[in-house]
Amino acid sequence: MNNKLYVGNLSYDTTEAKLRELFSQAGTIRSVAIPMDRMTNQPRGFAFVEMETPADALKAIKTCNGQMVDGREIKVNEAKPMEARTGGGGGSSSGGDRGPRRSTQNRW
Repeated sequence: MNNKLYVGNLSYDTTEAKLRELFSQAGTIRSVAIPMDRMTNQPRGFAFVEMETPADALKAIKTCNGQMVDGREIKVNEAKPMEARTGGGGGSSSGGDRGPRRSTQNRW
């Protein structure tokens, strides 16, 4: 069991302090992170809570999953490691097969 938890279905009004208050009922909290959208600077609707021990994390899942926070029923489960991204974006594309090319020279 991982110590890091994913907390989903959060209201944009939910604060770090509110999450700390809720999850402290299950044990000692190492950290709380609420990712923000780069474009709007609003919360993205989820958070990560890292508990001190795997036992605390398991207790937090059992205690906090399904709780109502700021009018939303939150989902709490073990955070999955972020998958490595492939490619770097950018670059150019050939545009796919467009059929035979036509000569730009006059045929007369």
